[in-house]
Amino acid sequence: MQNNKPAIVISNLRKKYNGNDTDTLKGIDLVINQGEFYGILGPNAAGKTTLISIICGLLKINNGQVLIGRQETQETKRNIQAVIGLVPQEIALYPSLTVRENMEYFGQMHAIYGKRLTERIEQLLYQLQLNQHADKRINQCSGGIKRRTNLAAGMIHQPQILILDEPTVGVDAQSRNLIFEYLTELNQEGTTILYTTHYLSEAEELCSLISIIDDGIIVENGTPKSLIGKHKGCNDLGDVFLKITGKALRE
Repeated sequence: MQNNKPAIVISNLRKKYNGNDTDTLKGIDLVINQGEFYGILGPNAAGKTTLISIICGLLKINNGQVLIGRQETQETKRNIQAVIGLVPQEIALYPSLTVRENMEYFGQMHAIYGKRLTERIEQLLYQLQLNQHADKRINQCSGGIKRRTNLAAGMIHQPQILILDEPTVGVDAQSRNLIFEYLTELNQEGTTILYTTHYLSEAEELCSLISIIDDGIIVENGTPKSLIGKHKGCNDLGDVFLKITGKALRE
């Protein structure tokens, strides 16, 4: 359900960490429209995590601008956090709390209480097939349950924009398939999704548009099909990625 209204507009974005000789981000320009399922791909240390952190208002920028809708992230951080849901790569849950208790905690962080919170939790427990695990402590749960609860925590406030950083790391095939189905349904209902992954087949399957970032700059943009067709001898997005970024290991 994509339209031509921008959800995220990034202009000449630069970021340099204290003590570094060079910029981590070197002039990123990017427009992500509402309802897009947008993939950001890149090798380790390419700048993906820095970019996501800036979009979420967690890092200050040195130069440039990031707009969420028409709001600048550096000026309206609280408003931005109401619009964005972040599902980080690391499990951002309290291990001694149950699945349900974690969802209650994150819901209350977003000022959701009472019947509204209870109904939202029940909805997510059902959609992510967590009902039978709702009263398990996180430290007793499998990787797949933790990942699905991590997703639920990021979605509890029904954000307009969902940002996912490696959301399927370490999960079984059934959990991965369930997450894919849930994200596809969310996107079809109008949620803008920004997705980073090292599983290139995931990006090829899910994303309508992709940017490949390397060494702090965007080196390619396009649909998965157009990128594969553009690079001679490439049969899938994995081939394209290696052709653009090289085969040398990144630390």
